[in-house]
Amino acid sequence: MDRRQRKTQSAILSAFIQLLAKENYSKITVQEIIDTANVGRTTFYAHFETKDDLLRFLCEELFGHIISSAMDCTHTHGLYSDMSAPNSVFCHLLQHLQENNNNILDLLSSENNEIFLQYFKSSLNDLMRNQLVSQNRKKNTDIPQDFLINHISGSFVEMVLWWSKGRLKQSPEELDRYFRAVIEPIL
Repeated sequence: MDRRQRKTQSAILSAFIQLLAKENYSKITVQEIIDTANVGRTTFYAHFETKDDLLRFLCEELFGHIISSAMDCTHTHGLYSDMSAPNSVFCHLLQHLQENNNNILDLLSSENNEIFLQYFKSSLNDLMRNQLVSQNRKKNTDIPQDFLINHISGSFVEMVLWWSKGRLKQSPEELDRYFRAVIEPIL
């Protein structure tokens, strides 16, 4: 994709995020998206087949990037320019969320949150499976792995919502400590 196409795609995504912050996903029309992005209908459809396709792309971009960054602690975006990267994948993930690029926390707590929470939890399930449960599990080996993954991901999502509603009062390091204190005894 060339620079002009990336710029157009970025404008469409930005417009969509703006609209999602203000109104329910089901009420947003393609016309509103193209008007806000200042692009033509043909241009929109050259990038996305449907509004659902745009939503799927947005979620993959938002959560895929955060999750892959958390899995690869060398990918730090300058978060750790004056300190070392955290040992905990949870802390790393919380630090990315705290940056709140693309208003992820706003989207997770918006009236459209069910859509975003579903994608976020699905992405977290992959992270938990790869980084935590399959590698570190020493206790409760009789409990199915998919149950543990679902439980840990669900708890993490609820913690992020609690943190967001509380206006991020706790630091990522503090939340990481709380979360690990709760889940490590399970594993």
